[in-house]
Amino acid sequence: MKNAETAGTIKNQIILTILTVALAVLILCPVAMLFIGNKSWSVLAEKENFQMILNSLYLGISVVIVSTLIAFPLAFIFSKTTFAKYKFADVVFMIPFMTPPYIASMGWILFMQKRGLLQQLLPFTKGWENCFFSFKGLVLVMSLHVFPFMYTMLKNAMLNIPQSLDEAASVFGAKFFRRLRKVNIPLLLGNYAIAALLVLVKTLSEYGTPATLGRRIGFDVFTIQIHRYATVAPVNFDKASALSAVLTLICIFMWAMQNLITEKSRWNLVGTRTARTGYKKLKFLPSLICKIYIVVVIFFAIIIPYFSIISTSLIKLQGFGLKAGNFSFMNYVMLFTENQKAIKALLNSLFLAVVSATICAVLGTLICITIFNSKSKLKKVTEGISLLPEMLPGIVLVLGIMIFWNRLYKVVPLYNTMGIMVLAYVVLFLPYTIQYVNSSLSQISGNLISAGKVFGASNSFLFRKITLPLIMSGIAVGWMMTFIISFRELVTASLIAPPNVLVVSTFITREFEQGSVSSGMAMAVICVLFTTTALLVLNYFTKRKK
Repeated sequence: MKNAETAGTIKNQIILTILTVALAVLILCPVAMLFIGNKSWSVLAEKENFQMILNSLYLGISVVIVSTLIAFPLAFIFSKTTFAKYKFADVVFMIPFMTPPYIASMGWILFMQKRGLLQQLLPFTKGWENCFFSFKGLVLVMSLHVFPFMYTMLKNAMLNIPQSLDEAASVFGAKFFRRLRKVNIPLLLGNYAIAALLVLVKTLSEYGTPATLGRRIGFDVFTIQIHRYATVAPVNFDKASALSAVLTLICIFMWAMQNLITEKSRWNLVGTRTARTGYKKLKFLPSLICKIYIVVVIFFAIIIPYFSIISTSLIKLQGFGLKAGNFSFMNYVMLFTENQKAIKALLNSLFLAVVSATICAVLGTLICITIFNSKSKLKKVTEGISLLPEMLPGIVLVLGIMIFWNRLYKVVPLYNTMGIMVLAYVVLFLPYTIQYVNSSLSQISGNLISAGKVFGASNSFLFRKITLPLIMSGIAVGWMMTFIISFRELVTASLIAPPNVLVVSTFITREFEQGSVSSGMAMAVICVLFTTTALLVLNYFTKRKK
């Protein structure tokens, strides 16, 4: 028995070592290329790049402030008042976050541009586009994308605050705003700081909205400048990698701050006794104000961009605009009948999404199972490397992959092929599978495995009959999340797609930039419907399985 256990331990150690080396090649080496042998650090001293760094930080801080102003009232309304009974609100407010940011940005551009949809509906709004196509408009659009993330974190934190604390303050004569300032907000600071840092990192890493709206107003940020150095002739990988290294260091610093705040700002609000949660019943006027606020947020975050995208996709002739008789499904029909590039883009996206999701599912499950069964100290290193892509901006990792595999082209001719895109997707989205599978593994009792061993079951039998069925839901969720995000991924495709190879995201942006707006928006609607349907199907089967 001991010999069998020793052999199993050795085998597990060998597999763990191989996985660690493979992950180091896939993840660490590309990141290291951004720092090693770089001779263009002087790029940081260039006036335009120094201003770009300030722009990025200014934009990130502004988005944090505006998303807070949107999310905090919503979190309070749906956690502390009788509006909490409307559970569908959580799903509704996740729609902006699940919408690809470049698609939402295009919707806003179509709505607010000169002679756009707003001016066609309300001619007196002529001139309002000057206010939108500015830094303020950029902050608004980006905030409407990320506020659901902050809303979710703040709402969950508020739900953990016992009602008894608020009641105690009320007994001692504290009015509503004083209770909010002295009781609730101090208890939320830790969670808020974490959410704010994550929103800041998300904003600094975002490429879609700056690429569509930011370029129109001449507002450069990290991702735009990195993309420009890496794709626009004369290509300068050294300058791109120098800026990527700076962005990486900023993001790592933010993650370190988040961990520090998490450790320093802990309150023991949940104990052995269940905290009583009370919902405040609002009077008519406060209730009306809350309803108006909720409708306004939904209108700006969901209705405007989706109205613009859907209506534009149905317009036959752009010059006639929103007029009776100028709507049809012609653009959708043409995508599947006459537009061969659209069909190829859809097939390419499906191929990349399916292959990448499948590889992530297999590799991620193997990593999780190996780490779960290992007692070696190396498992912490393996897990850390595998989750590193979650900490870094996507454009940084993709640039590192470009540089690393370009230098290895004579040995491994992977660069400039569909294979490099699959590899990039796997590296970027591997953490999704690992997190979901780890969550499933953590719920498996060791008694089940021990019972199987008592009855003489081999390790492979235990995996097939016990472990795999119990973690299958986690694998399925990880696969579906990877599939959805890969299907609509923009920054990877725009950087390393082979010549003349289009995917859904690059097809949409190309059609939008070249003036074939209706065709691009028709593809955008299909993309959103496809990914949303996939997510709903996954949720249905996950709940049914539970």
